[in-house]
This record gives sequence, structure tokens and C-alpha cells, in this order.
Amino acid sequence: MEKENIYYATGKRKTAIARTWLKPGSGKITINNQPVEAYFPLETSRLELAKPFSLTDTVGAFDVKANVSGGGINGQAGALRHGITKALILINPEYRLALKKAGYVKRDPRVKERKKYGQKGARARFQFSKR
Repeated sequence: MEKENIYYATGKRKTAIARTWLKPGSGKITINNQPVEAYFPLETSRLELAKPFSLTDTVGAFDVKANVSGGGINGQAGALRHGITKALILINPEYRLALKKAGYVKRDPRVKERKKYGQKGARARFQFSKR
């Protein structure tokens, strides 16, 4: 969706969903109406969501506004990275090759496997006693 140079994309990872808006600006990132430093206190999470910008040489070129829900910190950072990647591809389709090579275009399909009945967990069993 494009409206006055505002690009929207949805990113997902595990159970986290990030609705992401990119517009030309100074590189300010706002997540759930909070600055990125307040929302993601860990440096690794902030580096994770900035990778698409460094890969496409657009660091500081776009302002990011995102609403993130579900999952944990790492899942939300991955969802935000996926949303930023999809929005960058909308801005310039030539970015797709570099982003795809880095593995950012495809949604990470890994989710927690469900627990099965009669078992301790998804694969773990209760201890078997012969006698």
C-alpha cells in the first residue's frame, strides 16, 4: 500500500506480528509509540531489525513506525525485520536480490511444536517402567 510516500508491510515470525510503515526521513524508529531504545533494550535486537537497512545502504534514509504484538522480544525483532524487508522491496524492487540472498525475504517458518496427549511434551515421553 502506498500513500504519499508511505510504504506499509506486515512482517511475521513465530507468533509475533509487526505492522510496519516506512517513510522517507532521518532514520527514526518508533515501535508501539516508543523509541526503539526503550522498546528493545538489548543491542542485539536493535541490530537485528537494522540489518535490512545496512544491506541496502539505506541507513538513516527512512523513518519506521511499527505496531508489534504477540511473541517475545526475539520473535518481535524478527517480525519487525521481516516487515522492514518487505517494505523496502516495495520502495525499490532491486533490493530484493540482496535481501533474499541474506535470507530476510522469506518468513521464518519455525514455530513451537504442540504438546501431544499422553506425553510429557511435544516429543518427550513419560518414563517407561517395565515392573
